[in-house]
Amino acid sequence: MSENKTKPNDADVKAFLNAVEPERRRVDAVRLNEIFREVTGFEPVMWGASIVGYGSYHYVYKSGREGDFLATGFSPRKTSLTIYIMPGYADFGDILQRLGKHRTGRSCLYVNRLDAVDEDVLRELIAAGLRDLGTRWAVAPS
Repeated sequence: MSENKTKPNDADVKAFLNAVEPERRRVDAVRLNEIFREVTGFEPVMWGASIVGYGSYHYVYKSGREGDFLATGFSPRKTSLTIYIMPGYADFGDILQRLGKHRTGRSCLYVNRLDAVDEDVLRELIAAGLRDLGTRWAVAPS
């Protein structure tokens, strides 16, 4: 079985965030770091080259595949801020309706600008995602 390509590493989160371009995306990324740290209580860790993660979990699927992944986090991508809520957004429709302008993927939330969403609702979503993940897998601090 293949290994996860995205793994935690010792890269400096602050240096990564300070290097984000353009400036608008950098400001949003620094603010997201503050929000995630406050909501999760976890220290950020770089996962791969561009994901800032908070907490982790070990999964084992019925197929036998297993691994570790970030519990929640974000990546300040060129086209949008990508926010990871594991294992997905299926049960969070009521929260997402109140969030503001966004798009969703399987376990990703895409936001063009942080000021386009309600930060309190985003906090609620992050907390709900962690609670939901914790009912499936044990979440460990970073």
